[in-house]
Amino acid sequence: MSLFIRKLLSLLVHPLSLGLLLVGVGGLVALGWRRIGLSLVLGGAVVLWGFSTPLVSDRLRGSLEARHPPTPIDSLSSAEAIVVLGGGISSPRPPRIHPDLNDAADRVWHAARLYRAGKAPLVIASGGDQPWQNPRVQEASAMEVLLRDWGVPQDSILREPRSANTYQNATRTARLMDRRGLNCVLLVTSALHMRRALAVFRSEGIEAVPAATDFQVDNRNQTLLDVLPDAGALAGSTAAVREYVGYLVYAWRGWIDRPAPVAETTEGRCVATVPVSNR
Repeated sequence: MSLFIRKLLSLLVHPLSLGLLLVGVGGLVALGWRRIGLSLVLGGAVVLWGFSTPLVSDRLRGSLEARHPPTPIDSLSSAEAIVVLGGGISSPRPPRIHPDLNDAADRVWHAARLYRAGKAPLVIASGGDQPWQNPRVQEASAMEVLLRDWGVPQDSILREPRSANTYQNATRTARLMDRRGLNCVLLVTSALHMRRALAVFRSEGIEAVPAATDFQVDNRNQTLLDVLPDAGALAGSTAAVREYVGYLVYAWRGWIDRPAPVAETTEGRCVATVPVSNR
């Protein structure tokens, strides 16, 4: 099955698509079976309303982000490289002449911050574009531009520009690292995405330590407004549902939880075998 078809089918589990599908099918079914049709319409409305509330959205995202809470840079061990995953920026397509940053651009900024703190001598930018897009436009190249702007020297940046999903991030980065004799990395991605990304990288035999960033949920008092629909909350719920479903699909396909020949490691630490000095 092509990547395009898989992406298309994955939309069916998104709250917006699922809710609209239930409402649409329910409306048609109601023409012949009124009670069943109205039940489907009501179910679709409940899905749309529920996943659109900040209350549900924060609970879903928070359940993923809490697995890898913010870690002070000083508490992270040194590594052989920092791997930063794409998904935070878009390449400069006309009429833009500079990379376009989205909410997840914290990933690239955090990787640069870790490098400047002397946590690793290399930064690996892993990210391509979907195969149906312009193959000359690669996210890794745009990430490289930002890394240089934020203080990472050109000769300290490696690009992995061909991956189109998290699994390819891991497999293609693993090959790049193997050619250079690297194994111990700090893995930088959004906290929401870290559970799946870390599992895939470790399944590929990479000694990866999570360095999560781009936290979306904060501690705040809930109000009655949290049970009212909000477009941002719906987007947040969709991202969380996509991560939960993605993890299950990756496990089913055997891309995670496989035995991995990982060297001595503990959560939050790894053993660097090359000198680290960027200060």
